Amino acid sequence: MRNAARLMLCLILAAAAVPTSAQVGSKMTAKAPGSEKQRGILLEKLSWDEAEKVLTPDQVVVIAMGAESKEHGLHLQLNNDWVMAEYLKERVLEKAAVVVAPTINYSYYPAFLEYPGSTSVRLETARDMVSDIVRSLAHYGPRKFYIINTGISTLRPLKQSAEELAKDGILMRYLDFTEEDPVETKLRKSGGTHADEIETAEMLYIAPETVHMEKARRDLNPDQPGGLTRDPKGKGTYSPTGAWGDPTLATREEGQALVEATVTRILNEIEDLRQTKVGP
Repeated sequence: MRNAARLMLCLILAAAAVPTSAQVGSKMTAKAPGSEKQRGILLEKLSWDEAEKVLTPDQVVVIAMGAESKEHGLHLQLNNDWVMAEYLKERVLEKAAVVVAPTINYSYYPAFLEYPGSTSVRLETARDMVSDIVRSLAHYGPRKFYIINTGISTLRPLKQSAEELAKDGILMRYLDFTEEDPVETKLRKSGGTHADEIETAEMLYIAPETVHMEKARRDLNPDQPGGLTRDPKGKGTYSPTGAWGDPTLATREEGQALVEATVTRILNEIEDLRQTKVGP
């Protein structure tokens, strides 16, 4: 049985390495970000006259978004989502001819505020912040935007922002981790959604130095309406560690399969966005 599981993991890893049309003929590898010639453009490193030349109507602008101060259990850092967002941004820069704007490091994360260091803005603030950033850049020409979203609660303000921007003829899409992932379905051994087996495995691949497996604990109490709570009698899902899942099951090999599948998905979604017609 163990050999069969190992064979399945090897097949998934092999499939994740298969290049797609969005990779423009380049083979996806596990090389560190920056190890290949960059195809995308970092907006922040340009002068305004250089930005004017690349912020054209046919350009796709990518914006990563990840909390830089939000709890992720006892074994992951507060900046976990930001580290993930930065990593995925670098992978996109390697493979896609896009303009990448600065990463957004604050958003709507109300479910974690009982845990010190966690931060959140109001839903309306999160929505308007994305809308305002996108509108600012759209003013110079671009009409297509892609958000590398690393959260779940952020989906609500992103949806509202996308609906508002569409009224102005601006198309914005974003990564949605709630959509079924066949790789995750095959690999997942336990439930949970936060600082769990899946997220921990991904970080063991992306930035293993930020993961403290000796502090990882299974914490999977019954799901209750509301956020996570440190109070066993409180409103929400009880979680003394701040995680919801079993991070002790995570492995780097699983993380590699999951992350490479996500990178491929992002590149495909960006390419699909590039091919989508905007306006009448």
